[in-house]
Amino acid sequence: MSQLSFFGADVMPPAPADLSGLLAAHGRASRTDGRAVLTVEVDAEWRARAIAQLVTDTGIGADILVDGDRFTVSTSADSALVPLADEWTCGDVKTVPNGWVPSSRAQRAWFLAAGSMEVEGAQYVLGLDPIAPETHALLAQALMRAGIAPTLIGTRGSGRPGLRISGRRRLTRLVENIGAPPDADAALRVWPHAEPGDRHL
Repeated sequence: MSQLSFFGADVMPPAPADLSGLLAAHGRASRTDGRAVLTVEVDAEWRARAIAQLVTDTGIGADILVDGDRFTVSTSADSALVPLADEWTCGDVKTVPNGWVPSSRAQRAWFLAAGSMEVEGAQYVLGLDPIAPETHALLAQALMRAGIAPTLIGTRGSGRPGLRISGRRRLTRLVENIGAPPDADAALRVWPHAEPGDRHL
C-alpha cells in the first residue's frame, strides 16, 4: 500500500469546525456567556490525549478529567465554538446541520471519540449518540456525502448504535481521511486499515 498523507482529503488548516466529529459521536456542546464548550467522555487515555491534541491544534484550550477508567475531554469556553454549538443543538436537543459533510479531521475526531473495530481489516464502526436517535440516519447520509457508504447498526436496542464501514474502497477512503493512529499500542489494535485482499467490496 502506498504511504498515506496524514489527512488524505483535508488540506485546510485546523479549524473549530473539525471538532464537529465529536458531536457526531456522543459529544456535547453547551453555551455560556457568549462562549461555548465541547465535552466528550472516552474509555481510553490515548483517545483523550489525541482528542485534546486535535482541540489545541485549532487554537482552543483543552483539559482532561480522569475518573477511574473514564476520561472526559473539555474544551475551554471559547466564542469560536459558538457557531458549532448553534449548528448542532436546538435548545437541549442535538441536531445535525443541514447538508453537513464531515471533513477528514472531523472523521478523525469522530473515530477518536467513538470508533471501534469489529473485524480486523474488514469492518469498523463509528459510534453514534445513543440518546440522540434522531441524528443517526442523518449522520449516515452525511458520511455518504463524504464518499463513504455505511450501514446503520444497533438501532433496535440490540447493542450500541453506529455506522459500520466495510469493503476495501470504503475502508481505504476512511484510512486516507483519518490519517495515522495515535502513538499508543491500544490505538494500533483498533485503528482502521484496509487489507489489500479484502473482498467485501
